[in-house]
Amino acid sequence: MKMTLALAQINTTLGNVQKNLQKHLALIQQASDRGADLLIFPELSLTGYVLQDLVPTVACHPRDDDPVFRPLLEASQKLDLMVGFVEEDERNRFYIASAYLSRGQVLHVHRKVYLPTYGLFDEGRFFAWGDSVQAFDTRFGRVGMLICEDFWHASPSYLLWLDGADLFLFQSASPGRGLSEKPDLDSARWVNHILRAYASLYTSFVAHTNRVGFEDGLNFWGSAAVYDPNGNQLIEGPAFEEALTLVQLDLNQLHRTRARLPLLRDERTALVSREMGRILSDRSRSSGR
Repeated sequence: MKMTLALAQINTTLGNVQKNLQKHLALIQQASDRGADLLIFPELSLTGYVLQDLVPTVACHPRDDDPVFRPLLEASQKLDLMVGFVEEDERNRFYIASAYLSRGQVLHVHRKVYLPTYGLFDEGRFFAWGDSVQAFDTRFGRVGMLICEDFWHASPSYLLWLDGADLFLFQSASPGRGLSEKPDLDSARWVNHILRAYASLYTSFVAHTNRVGFEDGLNFWGSAAVYDPNGNQLIEGPAFEEALTLVQLDLNQLHRTRARLPLLRDERTALVSREMGRILSDRSRSSGR
């Protein structure tokens, strides 16, 4: 089975959901015209990143009676979508979230689990953290979604792998930080190390899209990328500019790679569960002393 994946690295307008929505709809049409089956957008693609006190004013509800999601759900009749937004729950808590839309339905919503509140980042002041990591079924197989800091930690991607994800979709709003010897950005270099490592360790497809543009002094670097189950980079978008990048995935590569390298077959999940229980128990006893 083959599918065409599109990655939209866009520059968003801070706090202007309607303007960002129109950009989404235009790119959806472009991707559809070019034969895409799935289009993924960056973190907080509908709102912009440095929201701070704007958070409550840009929040959406991922359902068909929401004025922002209604046209997106209609557009998902053409191709599947992954969009980034601020979600407000029934108790008026706000989350950095991503939604997967397909054929007019919301198949899954992931709320960002790890909120960086260090260095340049201040997410913990304005958002609640998500408390669930789950894979879900799509017409292309089982998928897992993570948002930026989530995939800087090993556990969320590992949990998705154990939950059956064969296609990992990562989105971020990653600003450029530091120059290395190439001179590539340290932040871009490190993200691509992680993407390649996960693709190789989990013998799975890994796709990442990052936003571009300037916002509140931050410069987002773009460079969307896709890796195959052998850890090979299939494509990379340009740095520091808007782009719609398409690549065809041969999903049969999962079979070929795992027949050669049966890491998933040999994973000892019962051992992991037992040892995690021991570690948590030891910590509990230590903290009670």
